[in-house]
Amino acid sequence: MSDALTSWSSLAPAVAEIWLVVAICYLLLVDVFAGARHRGLTPTLTLVILAAGAALTVSVGHVTQRTLLFDGLYIADELGFVLKLAALLVVAVALLYSRAYLEHRNILRGEYYVLALTALLGICVLISANSLLTVYLGVELLALSVYAMAAFDRDSGVSAEGAMKYFVLGAIASGALLYGMSLIYGLTGTLDLGLIAERTHAPIHLGVILGLTFIVVAVAFKLGAVPFHMWLPDVYEGAPTSVTLFIGTVPKIAYFALTLRLLAQGLAGTVAQWSQMLAALAVLTLVVGNVVALVQTNLKRLLAYSTIVNVGFILLGFVAGTPDGYAAALYYTLVYVLVALGSFGVILLAGVKGFEADQLDDYRGLHKRDPLLALVMMVLMFSTAGVPPFVGFWAKLRIFQVLWESHHLWLVILAASMSVVGAFYYLRVIKLMYFDDPQGSLPATAATAGVRFALGLNAAAVLALGLLPGPLLDLCARLIH
Repeated sequence: MSDALTSWSSLAPAVAEIWLVVAICYLLLVDVFAGARHRGLTPTLTLVILAAGAALTVSVGHVTQRTLLFDGLYIADELGFVLKLAALLVVAVALLYSRAYLEHRNILRGEYYVLALTALLGICVLISANSLLTVYLGVELLALSVYAMAAFDRDSGVSAEGAMKYFVLGAIASGALLYGMSLIYGLTGTLDLGLIAERTHAPIHLGVILGLTFIVVAVAFKLGAVPFHMWLPDVYEGAPTSVTLFIGTVPKIAYFALTLRLLAQGLAGTVAQWSQMLAALAVLTLVVGNVVALVQTNLKRLLAYSTIVNVGFILLGFVAGTPDGYAAALYYTLVYVLVALGSFGVILLAGVKGFEADQLDDYRGLHKRDPLLALVMMVLMFSTAGVPPFVGFWAKLRIFQVLWESHHLWLVILAASMSVVGAFYYLRVIKLMYFDDPQGSLPATAATAGVRFALGLNAAAVLALGLLPGPLLDLCARLIH
């Protein structure tokens, strides 16, 4: 008995992953035997599973010092603990926003929720990866789940086309990641990220730089950085809006963890090389993302290019190559996910059956039809544009600070200039909602009071974190240092 308790206590830091594996199997069985008769059972049960997972993670999985499990494949630390809690919360809110959308379009099926939990499992594995093997396992578990979600609406040809592009390009990126990892493994003789960091030091072997190049390409694709962004606008526009909401939020937490664990920690000895690569990618991402976003008429596609621009800012945090820079990138990632969650939530709530509410013209005069949605969208657009006192202002300012401290003045000037360009298309959305008259008759928005309350809290959090930025900034700094 004592041996069993000792064994369990040693696995306690991985309670989130263990719980999700058990819960996915249970949810599959429930949906098979009761899902057809009780359509609302699986969505409700999924939220309960996520709440229980968060409670278990807080009560059992919290660690105060770095702990290695499974022969060094898995690392448990405070950063992983916070990121997993954030991922659980974001997935729960995303599924809460999505339920009415799925019901109205007759695609409320249990497989959707199983895929969401499987993707979350991949995210948790990736967050705690301490080996090239675990990194690849987490990446593929997340990617395969999201591919299936993107093609979930089988009656939509546009959805299938976007999903196919995503799958094919994602397979190429996975191949690049695997090839880069194989080169690093061959030259260092280990899969352990800590040992790789010790064995990749000056002078850098040419093979390491080649492997690093393939890894950076794969990371850039997963994040959606230019020129590896071509899948992102098509998937955002073509996928059901509930899937767009999911893809546009929680995977960004996972891919931040991928960049941090693999580049900043595992390949710390090559920071001079990969930071230059990321700088070039960040510049392209900021310029192309902002310029192309100016001419968009579809709001989902506009937000896709907005995502690309925000990825550019996250990459700039890594370009600094310092712990402060990584902390700034973490802060920006969490802020972006919070704002994107609300932005796509507004699109979900603004649409009804037969009306997707994804064109910019659909938001003309929205404040007259639905003052709450218009107010929430205004707060989120101001924040994304970096207007004080909203939290997006502090996220961009922190990126500027770390670039200045690391002597990247030219990147500060470029990023600030691109922020001014980006403000145009964010403010255009606000102008349409408050200063233009609606074109023709649009259906009334409809959503339950609980979902509206959650969306209001989402917007309130964006304002509150802007008025009191200190606690989250200090938390991010502590997690990285």
